[in-house]
Amino acid sequence: MCGIWALFGSDECLSVQCLSAMKIAHRGPDAFRFENVNGFTNCCFGFHRLAVVDQLYGMQPIRVKKFPYLWLCYNGEIYNFKQLQKQFGFEYQTLVDGEVILHLYNRGGIEQTASMLDGVFAFILLDTANRKVFLARDTYGVRPLFKVLSDDGFLGVCSEAKGLINLKHSSSLCPKVEPFLPGHYEVLDLKPSGKVVSVELVKFHSCKDEPLHVVCDTVETLPSGFDLETVKSNIRILFENAVRKRLMAHRRIGCLLSGGLDSSLVAAVLLKQMKEMNISYPLQTFAIGMENSPDLAAARKVAAHIGSDHHEVIFHSEEGIQAIEDVIFSLETYDITTVRASIGMYLVSKYIRKKTDSVVIFSGEGSDELTQGYIYFHKAPSPEEAAEECERLLKELYLFDVLRADRTTAAHGLELRVPFLDHRFTSYYLSLPAELRIPKNGIEKYLLRQSFEDSNLLPKEILWRPKEAFSDGIASMKKSWFTILQDYIDQQVDDHLLEKAAEKYPFNPPKTKESYYYRQVFEKHYPGRSSWLPHYWMPRWVKATDPSARTLKHYKSAAQE
Repeated sequence: MCGIWALFGSDECLSVQCLSAMKIAHRGPDAFRFENVNGFTNCCFGFHRLAVVDQLYGMQPIRVKKFPYLWLCYNGEIYNFKQLQKQFGFEYQTLVDGEVILHLYNRGGIEQTASMLDGVFAFILLDTANRKVFLARDTYGVRPLFKVLSDDGFLGVCSEAKGLINLKHSSSLCPKVEPFLPGHYEVLDLKPSGKVVSVELVKFHSCKDEPLHVVCDTVETLPSGFDLETVKSNIRILFENAVRKRLMAHRRIGCLLSGGLDSSLVAAVLLKQMKEMNISYPLQTFAIGMENSPDLAAARKVAAHIGSDHHEVIFHSEEGIQAIEDVIFSLETYDITTVRASIGMYLVSKYIRKKTDSVVIFSGEGSDELTQGYIYFHKAPSPEEAAEECERLLKELYLFDVLRADRTTAAHGLELRVPFLDHRFTSYYLSLPAELRIPKNGIEKYLLRQSFEDSNLLPKEILWRPKEAFSDGIASMKKSWFTILQDYIDQQVDDHLLEKAAEKYPFNPPKTKESYYYRQVFEKHYPGRSSWLPHYWMPRWVKATDPSARTLKHYKSAAQE
């Protein structure tokens, strides 16, 4: 996890522009570099490093003797860089996994490069010999990327939008800062002036398609057919492989553990893989909650079962409320459920950074979208519509859960790893018949739970624990976290402000005091940028006025059962 930043064709003094790059310093607390591009005095790269692999030669932009005309600035992890080296006979100059991007590009161009990378990434690749700039981002947008491109060809690129919004430009119109779309690459021509022209934007991978890099995966061809035992076995094999490949790190590995199915499965498989690989230190797991929260109790059970070095972070409502502004600034969004869920994740990440030496953090993001984990999937009109909803949710992950997971951990210099979003695992799961993937017997994620039923990885009551949204599970059963927030905000926003909300904020107008309050904080830091959130996250097929699972009729707590 790093912070990348680049400018092409800047009319303003670069030493002034570079101040904007400091806005993302939290993403790379270990080292920092600015570098001008030879022959282009108005182009430069900025890089904040979190050193996870190759402590000696890992600084960026990456340049190697073999390709002196290539400059690479990237944020991510490429899990198959050794397999690609073996497949194509690449000679690496460093131990940095991202170096493979240079070799793949030299061998087959940008299309093959983006398609053959098994991992999470956002990168800027400059080819001065052919006067080209390339931008690319992984399938689910696990690694963030924003860009700004003016009509006259000034280009700014950054890991977070906050590194671009204050850039100076001669144009009277303020160019639009926008997220770079996941699963896409863009080709731009570089003019002698340093300005650029966009040539094409190409979608190189869809979540349903089996990735091209399967040809050099460590798991051989899987048994075909949709009989239940074969499917369950394939799910286990691919998920364990997804966790195993993500163990690539020279820094200590930890795991977030809410006690829900997803984080518990990740922690259990992770600990098993670490033992098999003879990793000497114990796995640290981290749970956060208020006194008597169901998440803390469930996480404690899981940690005892798997034998992790477990840490509990107990926070009080005042601490959570005080964090709201910092959280919204970090997130760059005002989405209601994202802000709610981010507060706990932000506080637990802060604890990990201050109190432990774990840096690479595993988490369960992506499972709800992939395996139909949200409560409202019980109301899906048909298996086919449920399957379509999965794909929509996965395509929008970069606006919601993946955004939350990246920004809250990156704010404290941690690197997140999300095995449920492994390309091969997701494409296989989405290839299964729609009726296999729906909730059954009133239980969501039934197929995933079934697949691990005989593994003894988790206690049965955890494996079959009903869905509990992270923003709800961290609070007690007596009072939900969203209710605590609403009670506080009710005193902060006057009724007449809410009545005129649609006039003040015509795009995505706030309908509640809570959403008004979040929007107010967002506009304070990012005025006029409300289009970064195309719409609020809300459940489908139900008449919901609030995104919390606890407001839905289907919701049942363990305490009520």
